[in-house]
Amino acid sequence: MKIIALLLAAFPVLAHSSGFRLDSAGAAAVSSVEVAAPGDPDVRREAPADWTVMIYMNGKSNLEPFALRDMNRLETVGSTEKVNIVVELGRSKGLENDTAAEGDWSGVRRYLVARDADMEKINSPVLRDIGASDMGDWREAAKFVRWAREAYPAKRFMLIIWDHGWGWLDPLKPGENLADGAGAKSISHDFETGNYIKTTEIGKILEEAGRVDLYASVACFMQMGEVAYELRGLADVIVGSEEVVMFPTFNFEDFLAALTADPGADAEKAGTLLADTYIEMYSRPEHSAMLAEYKFGAHLSAIRGAALEGFAERAGKWAKAVLKNGDDAALRSARRDVLRFEVGDEVTDPQKLVSFYADIHHFTSLYEAAMDGSRPAAPAAAAAGRDLRDWIDSELVVRNVFLGKDRTGKDFSATRGIALNIPGLKGDLLPYHQSYGELAFEKASGWSALVEYMENLE
Repeated sequence: MKIIALLLAAFPVLAHSSGFRLDSAGAAAVSSVEVAAPGDPDVRREAPADWTVMIYMNGKSNLEPFALRDMNRLETVGSTEKVNIVVELGRSKGLENDTAAEGDWSGVRRYLVARDADMEKINSPVLRDIGASDMGDWREAAKFVRWAREAYPAKRFMLIIWDHGWGWLDPLKPGENLADGAGAKSISHDFETGNYIKTTEIGKILEEAGRVDLYASVACFMQMGEVAYELRGLADVIVGSEEVVMFPTFNFEDFLAALTADPGADAEKAGTLLADTYIEMYSRPEHSAMLAEYKFGAHLSAIRGAALEGFAERAGKWAKAVLKNGDDAALRSARRDVLRFEVGDEVTDPQKLVSFYADIHHFTSLYEAAMDGSRPAAPAAAAAGRDLRDWIDSELVVRNVFLGKDRTGKDFSATRGIALNIPGLKGDLLPYHQSYGELAFEKASGWSALVEYMENLE
């Protein structure tokens, strides 16, 4: 699939860049820490840190070299007495992009990340070698989170899931044909087992292991209402992208340096730092040139978990008002002009009109602009749209950052922080389970009524 090819093609840009910058305050605040001997399964810290950052890094796929690279990037900052960085890292043998680096071990290992300047070798000691483990099983992720919380207590916790992502979709035939990207769906797809963490299972991780202050997806398309809603009440702040996440993924160096310099930061400030350092990195000449070359925009947002119920309520009210209004011409206009994200490619979706992931704020504003105001139900539809957009702007979104244009020339300034399933023209982009009715967001909003209407709109 082209998305995977683009991500892989982006790697040399990272490898040949001039390096990442730490500001003077961040660099000065970073210090190395002592850790137990490699293999010790009982490493624990008695005194709570300010933050424990937990990273579930699934490299058991064609992303193995990038997982190893990001592990080395984490080591440029490393853990301190105030900020623990713990990683569960997996890799495999014999898959596409398999590398013999780091002794060519396979399986799953846990690390407390220690500061180290060697970008060619992971020098953090192995705390536990788990061996064979299915990183596509939400229960394994929950075990990691529970272990990390117990072994490295903190005032605040952050969980990052690192791997391929595919928004709310659960693929129909995961892992059957890795060459064409069939494994690059949902989140945390284990190419060895063919298993993956379904959208409805993401919340189960934190229900089992305990809520977190900040959750982030280093994965494509995950900042969707359908995904985030599964985490309501389980994460104060949720960070992710509406679009493809290119390499070099997040700006781990500057984010962790900033968090280390200000360990008292709350979840909203930490989420803002994550977004701001991300867009600063992609604004650098080497990375902005990459975005322009591959015709992708960059996006990241931080949203409040507590505002998701209000978001679902207002999205549902707007959908009902639009259906009652019956202005198909306005729907067609908004469907055509809305900023959509790269579910397909130039071959399967040449004009980017089939993709069914789009920014909901942009869509509602386009609909209102195209409405026939003389229709009896038009005022109610317009009011519902304004209420939804006001909620997104004032209550839901903490920070929204963007850069560039997509391959059709649409500017990413149209992103406002949250996407939804918004059908485009009919097309066959990929097979997936018809599981939308199982999503908590759908049960709260009834959004599928509008989805089904639009799917049949000529």
